[in-house]
Amino acid sequence: MRGFLAALLAALLGLTQPAAAQSDPTPDTPAAVSGTLAKARDSGKVRIGYRESSVPFSYLSARNEPIGYSIELCKAVVDAMGDAVHKALAIEWVPVTAESRVDAVADGRVDLECGSTTSNLERQKRVSFSPTMFVSGTKLLVRKGSPIQSFRDLAGKTVAVTRGTTNEKTMRDLSARFKLDLNLLVSADHADSFALVKSGNADAFATDDVLLYGLIAQDRGAGQGASDYQVIGDFLSYDPYGVMFRKNDPQMTRIVNDSFQSLAADGEIQRQYERWFLRKLPSGTSLDLPMSAQLETIIQTMAIKPE
Repeated sequence: MRGFLAALLAALLGLTQPAAAQSDPTPDTPAAVSGTLAKARDSGKVRIGYRESSVPFSYLSARNEPIGYSIELCKAVVDAMGDAVHKALAIEWVPVTAESRVDAVADGRVDLECGSTTSNLERQKRVSFSPTMFVSGTKLLVRKGSPIQSFRDLAGKTVAVTRGTTNEKTMRDLSARFKLDLNLLVSADHADSFALVKSGNADAFATDDVLLYGLIAQDRGAGQGASDYQVIGDFLSYDPYGVMFRKNDPQMTRIVNDSFQSLAADGEIQRQYERWFLRKLPSGTSLDLPMSAQLETIIQTMAIKPE
């Protein structure tokens, strides 16, 4: 456990501080760029991977357009990329799933993945991450009145999870450790997992708590009034979110880290948080989720410009 906590703390500190020592200076001329920046300069566009139902981070609006907290932060990174190559860059939107997102970045199908992706040591072997933009953890969604009030009540129950998420691994590990004998139903995306609880085919849905609150808010916004669902239990995992981009790309690392430092320093991350977590969403409902003290500290640290 001590080793796990040490690794977790090291990863978090690495994500919250710009890695200037490991990065090349931002190029001053278009000819100096390489990697993702060169690709963007030559094509005139940036391919952004987005999620269709990760409310309020990255999801589709009523007009079928990607919107959300992560999307807005990524647009700022694209602007910085354009400044670096002295060229306005268009955005090409590419849908990804929890299962396909890491491969999409590693294989070059998308340049940035802007969703609700946990930065962990396993994924860091294949892709790079921005500084932490949100902190969440696995919880359970159940129908109101359910006898399930914690993970210990799940013995022999059917639990929906989304394929390719850290939550899926969390629930498999929990089932084995506590001999819960869970029946896990694995879906392609969060909306599908939620639908399994709605239809009665699953007793609970396990994913990051903020995504569960987002789905409940969206469900209320669909004209159903008070929600029939609730989020219960303690955190079952720790999940710091970041924007993914390709590994071993020092110029892109500098662009992303500098962008997040600027966004934190001028208060834009705070403003975007308030827009997506405290105010009404386009659906007409609100998550009413104040920023955690932990995330406040991360953003304050991020705002400090390195010497």
